[in-house]
Amino acid sequence: MRLAARLRPGAAVAAAAITGNSTLPDDLLVESCRRVRIVALITAGLWAFALLMNELLYPLVSHTKEYWRAAWEGVGPPVCYAGIVASAAMFWATRHFAARPSRVMTLGLVFEVVTAALIAVMQWWHPLVMHGGRVSWVGVFILVYPSIAPSTERATLVASLAAATTEVVCVALAAARGVLPPDATPITIGWMLVGGYICAFLAIVPVRVIRGLSRQVASARELGSYRLERRLGKGAMGEVHLATHRLLARPAAIKLMRPEVLGAAPPERVRAFAERFRREANAAASLRSPHTIQLYDFGVADDGTFYYVMELLDGLDLDALVRRFGPQPPERVVHFLVQACASLAEAHARGLVHRDVKPSNLYTACVGLETDVLKVLDFGLVRVDADRDAEDGSLAQGTPAYMAPEAILRPETVDARTDLYALGCVGWWLLTGRPVFTATVPADVMLQHAHAAPEPPSRYATQAVPAELDAVLLACLAKNPDERPQSALDLSSWLAVLTPAARWTPERAAAWWQAHRDAITAAVGEPETSATLLPTRLLD
Repeated sequence: MRLAARLRPGAAVAAAAITGNSTLPDDLLVESCRRVRIVALITAGLWAFALLMNELLYPLVSHTKEYWRAAWEGVGPPVCYAGIVASAAMFWATRHFAARPSRVMTLGLVFEVVTAALIAVMQWWHPLVMHGGRVSWVGVFILVYPSIAPSTERATLVASLAAATTEVVCVALAAARGVLPPDATPITIGWMLVGGYICAFLAIVPVRVIRGLSRQVASARELGSYRLERRLGKGAMGEVHLATHRLLARPAAIKLMRPEVLGAAPPERVRAFAERFRREANAAASLRSPHTIQLYDFGVADDGTFYYVMELLDGLDLDALVRRFGPQPPERVVHFLVQACASLAEAHARGLVHRDVKPSNLYTACVGLETDVLKVLDFGLVRVDADRDAEDGSLAQGTPAYMAPEAILRPETVDARTDLYALGCVGWWLLTGRPVFTATVPADVMLQHAHAAPEPPSRYATQAVPAELDAVLLACLAKNPDERPQSALDLSSWLAVLTPAARWTPERAAAWWQAHRDAITAAVGEPETSATLLPTRLLD
């Protein structure tokens, strides 16, 4: 997944000196890489504009065509073409090494030096007149580049001094070739060259300002013992950030709910959001099953931000699994459902009903040396049975495609069997790649869940589905809760006695992950500092 860049020997020396990008905050590093891409596009456009003006337009309007031809012909077009090629290569590198922003920044600084060298060649290959005390275009580029795509101070200084030195080399070559203009004096030449070095030192100023601001942002990002590294995603209610423990260096995921997200919401809605966030944290913290996402910490920051810290998972949710890799073999489906039952059984034993079981809330991950370890996520809609009387039962909560009839018609009556109905819908999805019921609007889907009889998944599956598995899933989808498995343990025991054509063994699971690791990374993305992500469902 990590691809190494090959540099020319001369560039490799510069790249070795231009280091330290890793001291930039991750989000600033990523943003700087994006800006390098913008600089590459702008620079390519400027080279193309110079080529167009000098090749097509300037000869038509110039009253000094011979003067222009001596300065442009011979070196002008090749330099412009070289600049366009270098800019295009830099743009490609920003895409090719997107997962390695430090590599992009190093190549970007090499690009700065190369572009400065081309500008210097253009200016000094056949100079016809000195430009008084004006700063050269090399100096302008030296000042502009770090302002747009800041790197570290040391790296910026090294690259800027190297860029300024390209002009010295070109002047020396012009003098050796005897093409300096008659009015060239040591004072005028020296002033122009010193100006380039002044610009090189001035280039540190915007970098220092930006880094100072980033340090202030970094200090504001400390939540308890954790430091936020980068945002993994954002939803309507909150954000999920990659974070590390300042002492243990343990990666984690932090879910935030900021006060400004609620905006000018009525006080009762603010309290409802805060209560859901608190309930989700408390519910997750009370569960110890290895198949429930683990909660490390929970609190409220000084600015009123609610947050909790949970384990960072390496894998993808079951919704993404099916969308990316298609319906799953029955034996793997059984493997997933049994693990989900283990998590739900503990929750139900503690009087907790999840109420939002669905593929995007079930995550298959690598944990240590184990693969296909299922984790149940997002207890944001969880309800404690003791709170039944305090809850407003007039509003159905959950996801329409996975809601049990009683959750739609009589929300106040939901219990553990409601989660098992949803789990049956999950098994149906895993086997067929489609939901149990489909319609153009969610209300119609809910009506079908409430009244329509489901069909066996084998009717829509592209692979053989054992009749026993058909029967178990249809039992989960019974309209009457009394006709379903009465507990997650009951459902787990029903699944355990199934005999699919082949078993989903640890060896098969490990082989699947090894074969599809690159595709998983492409499907969910990969931050440079970690190979793990959380599903976007955690953001809602």
